[in-house]
Amino acid sequence: MTLEFTLSGARDALRARRISSRELTEAHLATIAELEPELHAFITVTPEQALAQADAADAAIGRGEGGPLAGLPVAIKDLFCTKGVKTTAASRILEPFVPPYESTVTANMLRDGAVFLGKTNLDEFAMGSSTTTSAFGPTINPWQRRGSNTQLVPGGSSGGSAAAVAAGMALASTGTDTGGSIRQPASFCGIVGMKPTYGRCSRWGVVAFASSLDQPGPFARTVEDAAILLGSMAGHDPKDSTSVNRPVPDYAAACRRGVKGLRIGIPREYRADGTPAEIEALWNQGIAWLRDAGAEIVDVSLPHTKYGLATYYIVAPAEASSNLARYDGVRFGLRVPANDLTDLYEETRAAGFGAEVRRRILIGTYVLSAGYYDAYYLKAQKVRALILRDFTDAFERVDALLTPTAPSAAFGLGEKSDDPVQMYLNDVFTVPASMAGVPGISVPAGLDTDGLPLGLQVLGRHFDEETVFAVGAALEAAAGFSARPGIRMEAGR
Repeated sequence: MTLEFTLSGARDALRARRISSRELTEAHLATIAELEPELHAFITVTPEQALAQADAADAAIGRGEGGPLAGLPVAIKDLFCTKGVKTTAASRILEPFVPPYESTVTANMLRDGAVFLGKTNLDEFAMGSSTTTSAFGPTINPWQRRGSNTQLVPGGSSGGSAAAVAAGMALASTGTDTGGSIRQPASFCGIVGMKPTYGRCSRWGVVAFASSLDQPGPFARTVEDAAILLGSMAGHDPKDSTSVNRPVPDYAAACRRGVKGLRIGIPREYRADGTPAEIEALWNQGIAWLRDAGAEIVDVSLPHTKYGLATYYIVAPAEASSNLARYDGVRFGLRVPANDLTDLYEETRAAGFGAEVRRRILIGTYVLSAGYYDAYYLKAQKVRALILRDFTDAFERVDALLTPTAPSAAFGLGEKSDDPVQMYLNDVFTVPASMAGVPGISVPAGLDTDGLPLGLQVLGRHFDEETVFAVGAALEAAAGFSARPGIRMEAGR
């Protein structure tokens, strides 16, 4: 039953009283119980809370009340603080942390009646592209290569959220995107992932990685479902100084606009050397689909794209080294007893942070240090401004951009973990949009020769998520992607 429903379909069934939220929630909890030992998509499952919220939603619906998400079971990335429920950021240093407050995004969803199934796994502090750096073990992608039992990564950092939706463990989920951490796992798991414009969703109550880049967004099985969930997540928040005070449009209505008359840009710099032929072919197919739907295709240039990754891996670690300085064993989280304050800091951080987090803290501290600040960090900020200008110039000529989402399909567990540079290259197509703060969506559009999903990415102007959803919906309709992951999915049917 759980795999049969989309978010919008379940919403309609609940309102028509064809199913209760309790029945829907129990079905998803059963799927979690069945698949979780194999996939490890969750860090914490909250069945008692979920069923209580489901009963409250059923009562509200029975009274003719209930918000846009009333009774819908969803999963929350374990980077969002949830009042009374452990929030770890997949790190030992926050393992004992139970927030006394609710993040703004999750509070918005609770206001609208959502049912929270639990907290999903991620790369530690959202630092990674594979969900293998989690202190609690890796998440496994529910997809498998044709004829192979090799365990695959779900992408990252929001891999647990993506895997949960792909496997039918939740109708939808939240993620955060710093350099591609929603869009890339959506591509790897064959679902839709949306990164809104920076400032569209509040970051208050979200454990920080890189404050000028982090942005919450939705995962779902369809473009319309992602639009529905973003409509609940988004909105101005006075508690977040980067939150923008703009009305939240009807994103779901935008999915029905079509693309006739739109100008779609194809950035020539994304045709990178070494891109697999099947990803190039899917990109060309996407171009043809949009042209057939009435869009005009325009070649554009984003000349500073080639500097995107290098710039990101200076700016993001620099911000991380500052943000993670608060984890010192004194105020909250892990504390390792020591003889003096210096030893307390050192021993707590050594025990609490994993290798990838330590690596990024060291990189960030280095580029911010005396003698290197101007050479690295200041120069990176100047290049970031040029990357933003590239997008601004392009959007004077076109309404949206179409690119691949990732340079490959999902790879095997451990295949790239020994080479951090190869792991960082997973973000080559997603990082520039994050540096510019523009919205982007990944839509599943085809399968590779191994039967693994591949996504196409649509990027839009600042705060024009509506056009991004319209183009994404047109791609979704043309692609007709209906494949399902093969790993023990019978449990979710």
